[in-house]
Amino acid sequence: MISYARQTQEEQPEASQPPVEEHIAPSPRVSVQAFCETVETAAAVQSAGEDRRLGKAHLKIQMGGMAAAIEAYRSAPTPNVIVLESDARNDLLNGLDQLATVCDAGTRVVVIGRINDVMLYRELVRRGVSDYVLAPVGAIDVVRSICNLFSAPEAKAVGRIIAVVGAKGGVGASTISHNVAWAIARDLAMDAVVADLDLAFGTAGLDYNQDPPQGIADAVFSPDRVDTAFIDRLLSKCTDHLSLLAAPATLDRVYDFGTDAFDAVFDTLRATMPCIVLDVPHQWSGWTKRALIGADDILIVAAPDLANLRNTKNLFDLLKAARPNDRPPLYCLNQVGVPKRPEIAAAEFAKAIESQPVVSIPFEPQIFGAAANNGQMIAEISANHKSIEMFLQIAQRLTGRSETKKQKSSLLSPLIEKLRGK
Repeated sequence: MISYARQTQEEQPEASQPPVEEHIAPSPRVSVQAFCETVETAAAVQSAGEDRRLGKAHLKIQMGGMAAAIEAYRSAPTPNVIVLESDARNDLLNGLDQLATVCDAGTRVVVIGRINDVMLYRELVRRGVSDYVLAPVGAIDVVRSICNLFSAPEAKAVGRIIAVVGAKGGVGASTISHNVAWAIARDLAMDAVVADLDLAFGTAGLDYNQDPPQGIADAVFSPDRVDTAFIDRLLSKCTDHLSLLAAPATLDRVYDFGTDAFDAVFDTLRATMPCIVLDVPHQWSGWTKRALIGADDILIVAAPDLANLRNTKNLFDLLKAARPNDRPPLYCLNQVGVPKRPEIAAAEFAKAIESQPVVSIPFEPQIFGAAANNGQMIAEISANHKSIEMFLQIAQRLTGRSETKKQKSSLLSPLIEKLRGK
């Protein structure tokens, strides 16, 4: 019997690219078989199978539509998801009735058709179809439909992973990532966790003035133990909304990882945290590349010089090619205006990258140095510093949120403001 998946819309929109703020949660490890009638739909499904969000799904594509599906499952078990393309209304309904007689319990069915009729949609839902997508479809339409089958409306939202990486060593990517995470937690009131992936030399513990006995290394070297309870024990509380998964920052062992070393950690964090900020070290390996490509959004931090421009361009080109259904990475310029240093202007940088920087953060060693040495964020050192607004702009762009948390007023607020002013 075909299983039923609740729908929230009665009419399906035409195929289109997703808005910038759209967040599609990755699918779990499932088997998907598609039966297409046209080469265009088959190509779209094939492209969807290469999307990062379907990276764990096993996808198989066949031609022949409904008839091929019915014949295939007369003697074979059905997969987790069946994708069917069908044009004719009567043939579709009759075919679904026949498919139901050979379909295993728990299998979900997605239909791709060209009939834009709400009555047909209601009839499909009554027969247990999980989703109806209006053709012609793009790869992102297929990705969205399959992934949403495993994201129930009443379930807790899957967390958004934000990866921050420097275009070159020493450009301040860690400082930016920690302050942006602070803005996400404080100003956007989102529960967030910072995962310091630089296990040998990470600075998140220093920047947040935390020295936890355990951290991310315990999870990476014990993958069989990783679950929600285990990760919770490793988290260090920084504020009410911000937690830290700290790096050991010790050299008593080497940190050579396989490509999928962090997968279990990331999957577990997604299930428990609305926002995960990855502080990705400036190195190129299988796992750093996987972390960047698998993230929901990416921020590249660059200084305004030629090496940073080259590296930013290379990262942009690679990530755009590897993530064709995602928006391009964002980047910001940092340490702008170093005295006597020749710099590439932001306009020239943007022309080469073909994208404007989110913000350009000026070089201010005194306040940034004081914050680093005190284990504080810029907002804790100077509540009105201009960079705080820049961190908030980055946070809003990365999370897709524009609203900020309203501060609760109290009778002591005027007095506190006067004391801050002094």
